[in-house]
Amino acid sequence: MPEHHVQQDQPPGVPPLALTGERTLPDVPEENYWYRRHVAVYEWIAERVAGKRVVDLACGEGYGSAILAARAAEVVGVDANPEAHEHARLRYRLPNLRFERALVEDWSTPVDAIVFSQTIEHVEQPGALLAGFARLAPFAYVSTPNRLTLAPEGAEKSTNPWHVQEWSPPEYDALLAPHFGARELIGVYHARKLRLHELAIRAGWDRAHRALRITKPFYDRFVPAIAASDFALRPGATAELERALDLLAVCRA
Repeated sequence: MPEHHVQQDQPPGVPPLALTGERTLPDVPEENYWYRRHVAVYEWIAERVAGKRVVDLACGEGYGSAILAARAAEVVGVDANPEAHEHARLRYRLPNLRFERALVEDWSTPVDAIVFSQTIEHVEQPGALLAGFARLAPFAYVSTPNRLTLAPEGAEKSTNPWHVQEWSPPEYDALLAPHFGARELIGVYHARKLRLHELAIRAGWDRAHRALRITKPFYDRFVPAIAASDFALRPGATAELERALDLLAVCRA
């Protein structure tokens, strides 16, 4: 992702972050699809951690920690990146939210729930990290892209240079199983206008917008208009989960 995509319209005194592809950001119009896709998951989790003490590991820019703090009793956002940490600390100021700069592997404080969003695929030894999650919290919410819909067919992983490994739904459950007594996989899917867009593509929309030469003006409007409500989260059998965009594991120690 080009470095020139930088956050727009930040509050006074808050340094904007550049989009590098390592993490998603709000306030970058071209990134809005991915940002809202992540927000949908954070909002789903927030409803289930009301009144709890939560740590948001690898919190990045901090928007997810702020979403969780709207419902949780206390949230700590943890990230090792100095620019992301400073940005989050300055931008998201809530009485029940604080940020720590640290490696996720170094977190050792027991909490009610751990949130680890779209980061397990960046980890060299995910098993060791998951074992630590099971020791520190009765619940862990761990999301990752679905390899079957992110990577080219038959490939072991996508071309994202930040991803060490990716999993299909059965592979992901097998990764989690040694560490958690109970697991439920929730799929993330397109809904509302994104579902209509999917159907339009199947009907030939890609050929039509190119032929009409309206590709850029259409998507310059469409992408910034995407909302978190244009994604849906639901459990399902393996066959359905194989079509999911992302996989959210709800884990109990």
